[in-house]
Amino acid sequence: MNQPHYKLYIDGKWTEGSTGQVMHSQNPATAENWASFACASEEDVNQAVSSAKAALDSPEWRDMTQTARGKLLYRLAELIEENAELIGRVETTDSGKLLAETQSQTKYVGDYYRYYAGLADKIEGAVLPIDKPDMHVFTTRHPIGVVAAIVPWNAQMFLTATKLGPALAAGCAVILKASEYAPAPMFEFAKLVEQAGFPKGVVSVITGDAPNCAIPLTRHPDIDRIAFTGGPETARHVVRNSAENFAVTSLELGGKSPIIVFEDADLETASNGLIAGNFGASGQSCVAGSRGLIHRPILNKLIEIIKEKASKIVIGDPLEANTHVGPLCTEAQINTIKDTLEKAKSQGASIHLGGAPLDQAGNYMAPTLVECAHNETETLKVEMFGPVMSLIPFDTEDEAIAIANGTQYGLGSGVFTQNIARAHRVSQKIRSGICWVNTYRAVSPIAPFGGFNESGYGREAGTEAILDYTRTKTTWINTSAEPMANPFVMR
Repeated sequence: MNQPHYKLYIDGKWTEGSTGQVMHSQNPATAENWASFACASEEDVNQAVSSAKAALDSPEWRDMTQTARGKLLYRLAELIEENAELIGRVETTDSGKLLAETQSQTKYVGDYYRYYAGLADKIEGAVLPIDKPDMHVFTTRHPIGVVAAIVPWNAQMFLTATKLGPALAAGCAVILKASEYAPAPMFEFAKLVEQAGFPKGVVSVITGDAPNCAIPLTRHPDIDRIAFTGGPETARHVVRNSAENFAVTSLELGGKSPIIVFEDADLETASNGLIAGNFGASGQSCVAGSRGLIHRPILNKLIEIIKEKASKIVIGDPLEANTHVGPLCTEAQINTIKDTLEKAKSQGASIHLGGAPLDQAGNYMAPTLVECAHNETETLKVEMFGPVMSLIPFDTEDEAIAIANGTQYGLGSGVFTQNIARAHRVSQKIRSGICWVNTYRAVSPIAPFGGFNESGYGREAGTEAILDYTRTKTTWINTSAEPMANPFVMR
């Protein structure tokens, strides 16, 4: 059976790239290569940026009405829904994520494009009540320019939509840089962009390694905005590169999100929340609730409930409908988890469940439950990006809040309690960009998404995100019939 091969999509054309470099993508479920893809060089990056800049100046895109832009986004949303099964299957084969999630998530991101399609002609300026006579002053919002959108492999369609939707609605041109790990669904998506009828150069999709692709892209002098999702260390390089072009930058990074369970919580709901936050997506989520803070009186009971539920988890082929946990995307994740668990055990942690990779082909890690002896336990500090849940007890509300905030991250958080006053009180005191109460890992195009501290800055989704892809212009019109006054005095 022939393996699929994916080309780069630049300036409305499909290309093998200037150097002919090819990489292979491995199916995490089998540990075998299943597809190949072209890689971008600096020359290809320059071509993508040049075509994006040309698109901004082209009447076909520049003069398109905001309503017409919205209609293109509506069309793209329809195509995504129609092709959700195909894209989901490709993403699952490429990254190991469950087919049930990739297909449903792909279909749902159509609503993100619809949301921003509806906002496209709601980008408004204002007439200012200026404090000077004979002056009419107003503001207008204009596309920020050429956007570099850098998307990781773990939730590609969702994390693309939160960048591309508002950027296109605002009238920008975008270069989507897919991860060199599992980029295939992004190239399938590029086919839909082409089919939707966006003018050439408005969207390009490329991938490649850091020296040849990511670095030239993020430091390119014609990049006006960088929207990055990934790890903190890579983000530091992105920020340094942006010093070369002063591009406006937003960062959506990782986390060690706390889930606080109080003794009055519904334990069925709380255990499902902990499982969703740790074993959902095989733990490969930036908002994974990998620090479970449990009120001491219910710790042992909650551990037993989780162990009982975990005994029914089906680990296997992510393409199968009954699978709950599939393989991890890379072998490196397995190695990180093994090393972290070894250190945690040396620190006094107890492994109640799992704790080792499965002895079979593919990158399979058993769902793991760790009871931590203290706050410095390694599993409470390292973002492992795998199905590892760490629990630690607390005695008071203030202690729980202190433990929750005792991290350099601040992306997600969860609170499980039936006391509504406590829910409000505690959620307000947790330093994180998102707080779920009696639920976990829910998203919507209407709700802003982003973090505090080393989890990044800027927000994706919601109404304000579209304004981040615009610049404000202020226009002054002198309405006086008299000649302009003294030119040597500021008015």
